[in-house]
Formats: sequence, C-alpha cells, structure tokens
Amino acid sequence: MDETEFWALVDGARVDADGDPEEQADLLVERLVLLDPEAVLDFARHFEARYQRAYRWDLWGAAWVLLDGASDDAFDFFRCWLIGQGREVFEGALHDPDALAELLGDFDEEIDGDGEDLGYAADEAYEQLTGLVMPGLGLPPAPAEPEGTPLDFESEALLAARYPRLWERFRGE
Repeated sequence: MDETEFWALVDGARVDADGDPEEQADLLVERLVLLDPEAVLDFARHFEARYQRAYRWDLWGAAWVLLDGASDDAFDFFRCWLIGQGREVFEGALHDPDALAELLGDFDEEIDGDGEDLGYAADEAYEQLTGLVMPGLGLPPAPAEPEGTPLDFESEALLAARYPRLWERFRGE
C-alpha cells in the first residue's frame, strides 16, 4: 500500500461517516478486512509514521487551544483524529498548526478532536483477518518527548499570541 492508497482509505471512510470519528473507525475496519494482512500492516505503518510525525509541541499547543486543554491521552487521541481528517488537513497542520482555524470546517466539541478508535482500526482488522495480534511494525521507536520547544499551556496570553487564528475561532468570546 502506498501513501495515496492510505489517504484514499482514510478520506473515503471519513466522507462516508460524515466526519464522525467512531463511525470512520468502524468503516476503516470494514474496508481493511477486505485487504490481505500485509496491506493492513502497510496501512498501520503509514498511520503510525504520521502519528509519530505529529508528536510535536506546536501541534500540542494547537490541540490545547482547539480542545480547551489536552492531557497526554487527549493529545494522543487528537493526533489520531488529525490523521483521520485527511492529507490536506494533516499536512496543513504540520506546516502551520494555527492554520487549523481555516482547515477545519464545522467542529463539534462532542465528537471532534478525539480519534482514539481510529488508532486501533488496523489492529482490529488484522486480528479479524488472522486471529492474531498485530506484530511489531518495524518502525523506529516513538520519541520520548514531543519534537520542538515545550510551551506553557497554562499561559493564555502565550497561546493567544502563538495561535491567533485558532484562539479567535475557538476561544475568543
């Protein structure tokens, strides 16, 4: 599976789920079980590589503003959700996290921002196909700390200055 096929699966499931991350994860599992186990492993490698790429302080800060706070777990689930938003949003957020203010359409605080189930779609599909737990993916280990310079998430002034568009759209009152 190449990168184009990976994103086609992600995007197709998102569109068919009307943006609901839980439904998107279910649809991804349904589509992945139609593939062979090696293709599911390839999908998992693509997903994990992007998940690790998004482990950055600047994205965590954007998630903090967007979600009005983001613990370690919430940021993990946010990164899964961000991948689930598709290539354009994902790459745009990596290039400029504040651009999420324009890249995201409607944002429902009840369902958006948490893609935990998306992170398990490949594991579930692999287990359904083979009856086995997914083996290691052969990728470098995840970094111990996010990339970049840590931010003081408790400083609203710093966050408002660093993410002016996100702040205005999601926190401005």
